[in-house]
Amino acid sequence: MPSALRTGGRSAAELLAAIEAFLSNAKQPALLEPGEELMPLSAENFHLEPRGERLTLQAWDRTRNLTRRVTGITETSTARLELVVERFARREGRLFLLDLARRSGAELGRRSTRLVFRERFRLFLHRQFPEWNLADLSTEPNLEFSLSPAFPRAFLRHGQHGWAAIACPPDADAGAILSFGLIWLAYLRTRERRVTVEGLALYLPDGHARSTALRLLCLDPAVARYELFSYSEQDYVVRIDPHDHGNVDSRLEHCRRPAPNIVETFQGIVSLPGVEQIRRHDGRTSLRVRGIEFAELAGSELLFGMRERRPASEYHLAEIAHLAEELDRARSPDADRENALYRQYPEAWLESQARAGIEALDASLASDPIYGQVPAFVGGERGIMDLLAVDRAGRLAVLELKASADLHLPMQALDYWIRVKWHLDRGEFTAAGYFPGMELRSQPPRLLLVSPSLEFHPSSETLLSFLSPEIEVERIGLAMDWRRNLQVVFRLRGAERPR
Repeated sequence: MPSALRTGGRSAAELLAAIEAFLSNAKQPALLEPGEELMPLSAENFHLEPRGERLTLQAWDRTRNLTRRVTGITETSTARLELVVERFARREGRLFLLDLARRSGAELGRRSTRLVFRERFRLFLHRQFPEWNLADLSTEPNLEFSLSPAFPRAFLRHGQHGWAAIACPPDADAGAILSFGLIWLAYLRTRERRVTVEGLALYLPDGHARSTALRLLCLDPAVARYELFSYSEQDYVVRIDPHDHGNVDSRLEHCRRPAPNIVETFQGIVSLPGVEQIRRHDGRTSLRVRGIEFAELAGSELLFGMRERRPASEYHLAEIAHLAEELDRARSPDADRENALYRQYPEAWLESQARAGIEALDASLASDPIYGQVPAFVGGERGIMDLLAVDRAGRLAVLELKASADLHLPMQALDYWIRVKWHLDRGEFTAAGYFPGMELRSQPPRLLLVSPSLEFHPSSETLLSFLSPEIEVERIGLAMDWRRNLQVVFRLRGAERPR
């Protein structure tokens, strides 16, 4: 038998059997050729054809048709099969069959996809910065400086001048790119002492640049310059002027007054220990225990339930009371910390504490009204809690609550601040019935970031240092036992560091 057919010690029939066995066990099979896009496999786009002592593999999608002669297998596991193949002109190469449902297979697939996009990014940079030297281009993680491998980053140099650059792949979170880009810019300014790193260039997929453009308008132009680009599937790159995206996509619903009196039938539920009444802008009253909502009052109707809401009658009072009492036990500061109800929704618990002790966070803030998620974000959970309050002089304050470390907290908080300022500048809070009887000042809102003292991400100061001086930011660090008692242990202005 020719040696080519015995590579790895397997015949063509043995190779066929090994490949078919791997594919039959793979839950999410895919093919990877180094330097090419990952190709998901199914019976409709994959074929193995034994031809005497030869085994030919064929796979295709909308843009590719790949044919390779398989000559051996060098590595096999439940997550991947590494094939030796013969390419055109009898050149030897490697081909990988992966199971993306398995961790190591998925990781190899992600890494390959990142490397492919890194090369696309290289072409973008050569087009936009043709006279500049590409001194660094990487997709490697840097945990010490919180640099993600998901976003390729580059350093461009021209004499004693430099630029940082970062790109968002089509399948990545476009909302995260500015945080990582600013961290990369700050890192390069520290590393490249002999070069003036002037600014940051950001590349995002078509249709995903609006949020980043709005954020860029809130950064200090005296600290850095910024260039924003979008790219298409065909790799057409267009420069974007952030000022062209000045209109904020936000809608403020009218604030309705809740029913003045609670139906006598449900008064006992409202009076149970630990039950909080939170008036919502839609006119309903939320009934919660340390942040977890178990019922809501809508006019004279009470709806209750943790998963599904049911209308309540007097026959349900005992069931509702039991639910509230169980939450009160599970959400107690002294409760079992392994209990799922204790661990769930920490930001909601922190919101409960902040509402009850708003003056402990800032003595100038009024205890009522306090609005949650107003204006609301479209697209579901953001992982942080937004509160809107006002001080006694009529100046708005945006409170962002986070119970655990989050690198993106400053930029996500900025998104909410942008929307609040947008509606404030147009007089829409007063027109929509918010803060009744109060004259709101036109001064930009304050931005308060509230978190346990040890849970502010180490990159917070770096990110905050890029914000415009117009944005008055304060970090409020809480004692770690915040579930029991809301105690402030530090207050930091802007990018100020703890002493």
